[in-house]
Order: sequence, then C-alpha cells, then structure tokens
Amino acid sequence: MSLVSRFASIRTQALAYSRRPMFREGARDAVPMGIGVAAWGLVAGVAVAKSGMGVPMAIFMSLIVYAGSAQIAALPLIAADAPMWVVWATTLCVNLRFMAFSFHYRPYFLHLPRRQRIAMSYLMGDTNFALFIRRFPEPVPHCRHEEYFLGSALLSGAMWQVAIVTGIVAGAGIPASWGLGFAGTMALLALTCTQLRSASTWAAAVVAACAAIAAYALPLKLNILVAIAAAVAVGVLADHARARSRAAT
Repeated sequence: MSLVSRFASIRTQALAYSRRPMFREGARDAVPMGIGVAAWGLVAGVAVAKSGMGVPMAIFMSLIVYAGSAQIAALPLIAADAPMWVVWATTLCVNLRFMAFSFHYRPYFLHLPRRQRIAMSYLMGDTNFALFIRRFPEPVPHCRHEEYFLGSALLSGAMWQVAIVTGIVAGAGIPASWGLGFAGTMALLALTCTQLRSASTWAAAVVAACAAIAAYALPLKLNILVAIAAAVAVGVLADHARARSRAAT
C-alpha cells in the first residue's frame, strides 16, 4: 500500500469514527475541561521555552512526552545538569499514575487488538480519564467504550498540543508579570481535584503535600520523589485495607 493510500485509509476511518454517537459524546464532554487543559498547556509551553531549549527540540519533546507534569518536573533537573538517572526516575515517578489508569482501563478495552491498545495508551490523560470514569463507572455490555475514549482523548490531546506549541513559540515574548505560573498552578490544582473522589485519594494527597514540604531542602527537587513515594504507599495501604474490609463483610 502506498503512502497516499495509507493516509486516505486513515482519513476514511477517522471520518467514520467522528460520525459515531459515542465518539461525539466523548468529544462534547471534553470541551468544558479543555479550557483547563489549554491553560496548563500554555504554561508548560512557556516553561519549556524559558528553559533555553530550542524551539524545534521543545516541540519535539512536547510531541513525544505527552505529559505536562513530567515535562515541568524534568526541565529544572535538565537545566541544573542533574544526572540522567535522576531525570528518568523523576519523570517515571510522576507518570506512575498512568500505570494505574491503564489497569483501570483494562476491563473496558481487553477485547481490542494489542496494537490498538498500545496506540490508545499514548492518548491517556488526567482529564479524559476523569471523564471516562464518570461516564462509565463500570463496563457496560455491548458498549463501544473505545469510541467515547477516543472522542474525549483526541479533543483533549489536540487542545494540549496547540496550547503547548503556542506557549513554546510565544514564550520568549510573554512577560513574567502576566502571572502564567500561578494560572498553571491553578489549572493543575483543578485537574487534581477531579481525582479526589474517596477518602484514600484525599489521604494520599495530604500525605504527598506534607512529604513534599518536609523534604523541600533536598537537592535536585528530590522532594518530588519523596512525595510521590509517600502518596503511592498510602494509596496501596488504603486499597489493601479496603479489600480486607470487603472480604470480612
């Protein structure tokens, strides 16, 4: 198959997906949260531009590292010439939540081919995960869950890439007095609050905040790793306690 024919096939499949009701519902539900995604993407783009990384490399990074929090965590370490293992360990810990997301998605997408599931894993994000779980707390028989996922994920992903590339290109000309850092913090806080739906998640968040403050004096932003490790430990203990409680009852 030639390259033109391949692109034509992809375009036909994309148009067919866009006409399906579940795909449109997912895209429609993602629009309100897209404002927060765009705000955070703009802040992340400005931060990448201010790091001294060239525009082509910064855009390349935004495409392959589809995780704003990981980018923001890695940039100061790269600027401080931290060891590569510290950069990798930090981004790995920041992105551990996507492993939890993938475990939760598994019952919904297990019937799909492995290649398709791997491709869809790139589109996982905080906002579309929150939307998906709110829409489908449990798998619905004979429902095309992947269509809803793709609708919300593709719209959120497109808004993110447009916003972060805009921030990268315009970053040098945006003055610090605009307070974009504070806006980004508020956007991240709003996204975080969507995940606080139980006592265990609240406990993990509080412990992570306390650990990050207590370990603030550590070099190379290692307090982030301490906070993540503490939050994961609390979450695991809470899940085990809840499982034992259910087994007992």
